[in-house]
Amino acid sequence: MSDVARLAGVSKMTVSNVVNNRPGVSDPVRKRVLEAVQQSGYRLNVNARTLKAGRTGVIGLAVPGVDQPYFGMLGEHVIAAAGAKGFHVAIEQTGAAEEGEAEAINQSHRLQFDGLILSAVILDPREQTSSWSDFPIVLLGERDFGRTIDHVGMDNEGGSRAATEHLIERGCTRIANVTGWSLEGVHVGSRRHRGYTDALKAAGMSVDPALVCLSGMGQETGRRAVHDLHEAGVDFDGVVAITDTVAIGVLRGLADLGLRCPEDVRVIGFDDISVSEFLTPSLSTIAPDHRWMAEKAVELIAARLEDPARPPEEHTAPFEIKIRESTR
Repeated sequence: MSDVARLAGVSKMTVSNVVNNRPGVSDPVRKRVLEAVQQSGYRLNVNARTLKAGRTGVIGLAVPGVDQPYFGMLGEHVIAAAGAKGFHVAIEQTGAAEEGEAEAINQSHRLQFDGLILSAVILDPREQTSSWSDFPIVLLGERDFGRTIDHVGMDNEGGSRAATEHLIERGCTRIANVTGWSLEGVHVGSRRHRGYTDALKAAGMSVDPALVCLSGMGQETGRRAVHDLHEAGVDFDGVVAITDTVAIGVLRGLADLGLRCPEDVRVIGFDDISVSEFLTPSLSTIAPDHRWMAEKAVELIAARLEDPARPPEEHTAPFEIKIRESTR
């Protein structure tokens, strides 16, 4: 830094302000310092800075799979929210497996990240033998963690209930629920299924087990669910899909069978991934405020860094229903 300061004819503090992108340096001086940086080959010693400050300026984001549209969208929002608070983001995938989620936490420790935002499918802090309190972690996901750790989730029951009510208002009387792999326990599938059944019961409609398809979370599973309903001779005029990704598969399955959407079957998803608006027909969906979720998660990491002893917080994102061609 002294070499750069001498080459640029400025103080070491000015060099520090420039390389750390702090305000208060004029454009001509900033340009001169950057030219001196390039000329000298100067690079920040991240390890030394970490030892001095106790922080790396990096937070981790661990998601089940980066190939899934929802998590790509989430990553974009987290990167923007983290950047606004001066953090960089390192992203990895867990494969929705216990060992993958545990390794994401261990890796964040090893690399001295300032915190980790973990989309947890398997791990539960209440079941861990060691405490996570010494490291800022925010869990995303639709499970109930009992307020043991900072958690940001969605209103799964409320959103799915609103989706089902929307189809009822559109005149659907035989509404299928294409949901996850299981209804046991507390997770995204069971919670969104509960919203579906609550809406049917409130409308005085019976819950027909034949209309509930345990499909999984992919496009092909959504497509297969429609074929299974058809092959079983189950009549249906509406579908509430657990996610937009599954709903896309449902639309493909309907097309395979020569069924029109929305004329024959109305379909609604959940998540409002970017492609939903551009499908044919465009997909009606429950749209949680993903930007709000990302900003809240980063905010909780920053708050935990400032006060490690603060009590855990639980936050639920607001949502709206986006009505598009698939239910009109």
